[in-house]
Amino acid sequence: MSPLAQQQQALLMALFGAPQDASKLIAPHTHGAWARGLQAYQSNGHALAQRSLQASYPVLAQLLGEESFEALACALWHAQPPQCGDMALWGEALPAFVAASAQLVDEPYLADVARVEWALHRAATAADAEPELATLALLTVHEPAQLALRLAPGTAVIDSFYPVASIVTAHLEASPTLEEAGQRLRAGLGEAALVWRQGFKPRLRAALPGEAAFVAALLGRGSLAAALDQAGPLDFSLWLSQAVYSGLLLAITTVSAVTTTGAPP
Repeated sequence: MSPLAQQQQALLMALFGAPQDASKLIAPHTHGAWARGLQAYQSNGHALAQRSLQASYPVLAQLLGEESFEALACALWHAQPPQCGDMALWGEALPAFVAASAQLVDEPYLADVARVEWALHRAATAADAEPELATLALLTVHEPAQLALRLAPGTAVIDSFYPVASIVTAHLEASPTLEEAGQRLRAGLGEAALVWRQGFKPRLRAALPGEAAFVAALLGRGSLAAALDQAGPLDFSLWLSQAVYSGLLLAITTVSAVTTTGAPP
């Protein structure tokens, strides 16, 4: 291998390689400005990883504390380095990485908190879509089996054994309070977190009874009738008014139109 190729490999290992492996390749280049440059690149890479993940996972960063979150960011940076230049696309693997971490096994709710935060991050960058409220009139002329509902960009449901919606909104919006969220966590209360985007703002709340299965069916391109079959105790009339007001529901279309155009419900 040529000296230039060795230096290039050392640079890549300094940036992304496991520390113990990187040190072996960096060792031959530990003299002068080159060594200082490698160290600077490595430090900058770690700092970039922390800043990027903190932007996507602010609540997880608060829960872990600065030192632990920095270590987590560095570990993910080396285990699953970015595959493209847009750092906003990096970090999707963090929830699974947290779930598999032996150091965090005593805090199992953290992985689901991370899943909610990534859903919020994805909602913020989802493609824009305008509401078409005139299509609500289709409810009066078609049976539910003939209709599909189009939901807001970035809509997602994260079902959890832990009160993850309360935990995230307590940190981001102070509602509920941190004390109330902690009480729900200690009581073993689970929540399904509902994420969507209202205008340009990502939104989050705990799903209503039956709403998680209902929304999941809609996201799976099911008809309104099929979604209602999964909804159990959900009051559809009440849900409809809240969904329109909050921007969760954008439009109603016929099932044949969805099949023909391939448009998401």
